[in-house]
Amino acid sequence: MSGMDRIVIEGVGGVGGFGCGVSDLTRALTGSACSPGTLAVSTESGTVPIPAFRADVSRLEEFLPVRTLRRIDLFSRLGLLGSYLALADANLPDEERTRLGIIIASGYGATGMTYAFLKSLIDDGDICASPTCFASSVHNSAAAHISIQLGAKGPNLTVSDYHMSVPSALATARIWLAEERVQRVLFGAIDELSDLIGYIRYRTRGAPPAAPMTPLRTEMETSIPGEGAAFLLLAREGAARGGYCTLDASTTGSLPFPGLPFPEPGLLVLGADGCRASGRRYAAVAQNARVACYTPLYGSMPAGPAFDLAAAALILKGGRVFPTPGGAFLDFPATVPAGGDPVGADRIACITLAGNEAYGLTTLGRLNSL
Repeated sequence: MSGMDRIVIEGVGGVGGFGCGVSDLTRALTGSACSPGTLAVSTESGTVPIPAFRADVSRLEEFLPVRTLRRIDLFSRLGLLGSYLALADANLPDEERTRLGIIIASGYGATGMTYAFLKSLIDDGDICASPTCFASSVHNSAAAHISIQLGAKGPNLTVSDYHMSVPSALATARIWLAEERVQRVLFGAIDELSDLIGYIRYRTRGAPPAAPMTPLRTEMETSIPGEGAAFLLLAREGAARGGYCTLDASTTGSLPFPGLPFPEPGLLVLGADGCRASGRRYAAVAQNARVACYTPLYGSMPAGPAFDLAAAALILKGGRVFPTPGGAFLDFPATVPAGGDPVGADRIACITLAGNEAYGLTTLGRLNSL
């Protein structure tokens, strides 16, 4: 893109284990207590409660009547709430929603409704299977609900690439804006913690520890599952009315990649989520860098990189690094700046790694450096 076509993050909205909205996210980032709730997992041996970061979508009633929400599932409610919060944060007038594109990223999709539909199919047969569950089971259900409720007439897409969903979807958002298909893109990432996802995590990793997540201690498995939605309102620079920062690039590829793509002494926000195996990969990539990691505030989920972007946007706007939760980082070969330290450069890079050596890398720039 040319200098006149840079992308600006105008608004941020999110809901997760930390609370709801930019104010709650900021409080969590500045060090306020953020403890997980619990998820009851049904097993062969009975119900097992496990720690989990749950999202409260009750604030959605501020934007939509209860009657409208009656048939909308949790996955779509998360997306609706995140989208309304981002638009309210940007103070976008209703008349500017017509040329609004919508892109959703999700690693899991609407698993709650997907398996509710399969259960109804098994229990009641194909003739009597639930049409409501079927309509809500498709990955694009949340994006459709958002488009209908907002009256957005632009293109509408959902991208599901598991841990790479966020950077893959952002690449598409940048293309839409560069080609001027739309004036703005409402980008969001959503994952719900359904009973199925909780059961799979319990069977594959066991019960998470009661202690907080410590993703930068690579000798420990401290991952705690989470759910939520993080949304960014993106606009071309010429159309933007202020905002948080610029979205400079979003790429995916395979490790190894040469060098860290930000000027020293910049900041690298890691998507490490307490998984011991991936923690070692993050440690290898981030050697000698200045790093921060905020996943202990919202938990482990494929949508997590979007929350990382929201945190990075708040850092660039405020000019100061938020403290990384998790205590001492003695075995992590990087510098972890203290809370309140200056960012140190005009750019922040956010990185997420997947088990197949794939990586996603998104870089953000300070808005006043345009």
